[in-house]
Amino acid sequence: MTLDQDALLDGLTDAQREAVTHLDGPALVLAGPGSGKTRVITRRIAWLVSLGIPAWQILAVTFTNKAAREMRERVEHLLPPDLPGRRGLTVATFHGFCARLLRDHASAAGIDADYSIYDSADQIAAMKRALEDVGLDPSNWPPRSMLGIVSGAKNALQSPEDFQRDASDFHSRTAAKAYTAYQKILEKNHAVDFDDLLRLVAGMLKRDGEVRGALQDRFRYVLIDEYQDTNHAQFVIAGAIAASHGNIFVVGDPDQSIYAWRGADIRNILDFEETHPGARIIPLGQNFRSTGHIVQASAGLIACNRRRKAKDLSTDLEDGEKVRIVRLSDEHDEAKHVVDHLRRLADEEGVPWRSMAVLYRVNALSRVLEDQLRREGVPYVIARGTAFYDRKEIRDALAYLRMLANPADDVAFRRIVNVPTRGIGESTIKRVEAAAAAQGRSLSEACGDESLLGDVATRSRKAVLGFARLVADWRREVAAGDSTGFGDLVSRVLRESGLERPEGQFESEEERQRQANLAELVSAAADFVPPSLADGTDGTVPMGVALREYLESVALVSDADAIDAEQGAVTLMTLHAAKGLEFHAVAVIGVEDGLLPHSRARESEIELEEERRLCFVGMTRAERDLLVTSASVRTVRGMRQAAIKSQFLEEIPDEHCERRDFADRWGDGDDDFGGGGDGRHIEYDDDPGDGLAAAFRPGTAVRHPLFGLGVVSAFMPRGRVHSVIVDFKVVGRKTLVLEYAKLQRVEF
Repeated sequence: MTLDQDALLDGLTDAQREAVTHLDGPALVLAGPGSGKTRVITRRIAWLVSLGIPAWQILAVTFTNKAAREMRERVEHLLPPDLPGRRGLTVATFHGFCARLLRDHASAAGIDADYSIYDSADQIAAMKRALEDVGLDPSNWPPRSMLGIVSGAKNALQSPEDFQRDASDFHSRTAAKAYTAYQKILEKNHAVDFDDLLRLVAGMLKRDGEVRGALQDRFRYVLIDEYQDTNHAQFVIAGAIAASHGNIFVVGDPDQSIYAWRGADIRNILDFEETHPGARIIPLGQNFRSTGHIVQASAGLIACNRRRKAKDLSTDLEDGEKVRIVRLSDEHDEAKHVVDHLRRLADEEGVPWRSMAVLYRVNALSRVLEDQLRREGVPYVIARGTAFYDRKEIRDALAYLRMLANPADDVAFRRIVNVPTRGIGESTIKRVEAAAAAQGRSLSEACGDESLLGDVATRSRKAVLGFARLVADWRREVAAGDSTGFGDLVSRVLRESGLERPEGQFESEEERQRQANLAELVSAAADFVPPSLADGTDGTVPMGVALREYLESVALVSDADAIDAEQGAVTLMTLHAAKGLEFHAVAVIGVEDGLLPHSRARESEIELEEERRLCFVGMTRAERDLLVTSASVRTVRGMRQAAIKSQFLEEIPDEHCERRDFADRWGDGDDDFGGGGDGRHIEYDDDPGDGLAAAFRPGTAVRHPLFGLGVVSAFMPRGRVHSVIVDFKVVGRKTLVLEYAKLQRVEF
């Protein structure tokens, strides 16, 4: 059977066709927001197969499991089941692909094939231990900060020795000590972190010509999505695999490069032609997602950046509504305005909640918005990444599985050796650790060797040996079984470990929730299809392989993967987390100097441009409706502070936006699209006795000799004196005793 090439090109623009049909040599596709880049990549893969290139010679790499899954499913749909050469396509994330390479070439990479992948919590635990080992106080050298430095070093392909050699001041020399100790802990536990997956593969490809040659022969066509987000290690890996044939096809947009803080290097895409001479450049500027005013408003903003590759952004959709740029008095008015706007879209236009999102630069901005959403009864969800797998009971369960997969993983073993409590106290664990260290053995091995437990009390010794026997039984099942029994294995471990308890023993609603989570983990394990079988291969794989691949799939889940597009709720998330997503209606809040752009960008043009790209990414998530807000006053650490509008707001072309300022309550009050009122006035009974309640009712404009102009928010009768709450234009909210405040009514 052959593939209909005309059908593959059907419905594509001229630029998309040019990208899809490009065959040999390097190519850079500049894919603007909503320009159909996934469609181009998947059609190109199918096009290559239609030319007789076997799918197993094609490597497609992206950044999230969700994107890889979508890409794989689209290609499967394009290729008929009986098409020759359709099997063996590799579509993966960078980290997933490297994890597979390290399993296949562990010896060449210099690691054990049964290594564990440490997630962020494991890394923090290891770094805490490393700091203790080198005598550093975690309060002065925070583990997260130290891990950030180590991550940067690993992304730059620096070993602990390299980093120590380049350390030139006290801070970097101290960080080098922590890096060295941290890496020793990983190596002792046969573990790697996310950055090691890339670093070890990049190093292996540099020094091992045999492995490099095998990969170059295997993958004759390399496709990379989101190329603007690649770091130095990923750049080296992709370049090494494509070096012999030059068939590297990258898709990305420098205007959407927003991850420099985690190692992404925009120079990889800006300098692509220099790195790959003769490269073909194909711009995709037509936006199929957003209406005209949104496209042109965002295009006008991003044009202010210098470090970019210019491309014409356009759309064939109607102009639609102009971008609404609104300034409110404070964060409470901002939240009310946003929620009122979203509710109006739901009630009057029938837009479902799941098609709306509120984006912000920093997580702290969500609190007031959450309060308002709850008051208004609007369902919402905060995208926080891998929430399910962050729950303690799930992390404990995964530690049991990690310990089974990797007997040398002392961190996992130590976490669960007394969880739930089984009579193995901290002093016992320390004695076993000392005995294991003296013999150069893992904790798991030491617990099963009675000769090493002489210093342990009899009762504790029995508990330790009993647990070791239980672990040994589980490991025998892993060694003897295959992937069809993986769900049963997880169920057995949860039950026999004591994590899972009979329903009659549930003591609280919280315990019921925890047990429900563990039950869901068993369901997830039972439904798990190992990636090695994902291409439709019949049969099974050994249980140990299924276990390792499951743990890899869990460890490599990212923020974007955790977002359920089908939930009937407004999504709240950071601008960074929103990349790659789209919604009918988007509100970008807190667009103020110090927030967006972030305060740290004030002294750096490079960082300012990244902040502008971040704003651009947020705006281009909107399909039909875009609201951008700022506040005149915002509470910071309990203090109300004046806020300055972001310069980005002035860079948006006036012809594509409507601007409204409700921060000045003494204006004409015209509100063309609602939600501009304060909405927070407290209702109190009037005091008819003295007429003050009528004179200073909520909404009355007043002047104070010290605080200036304000608006009465509430009147409170209190016996012989009366108080008012006044929101002043400059100093914010004050509570005053009316008889002594010398307030004057102001008539407009």
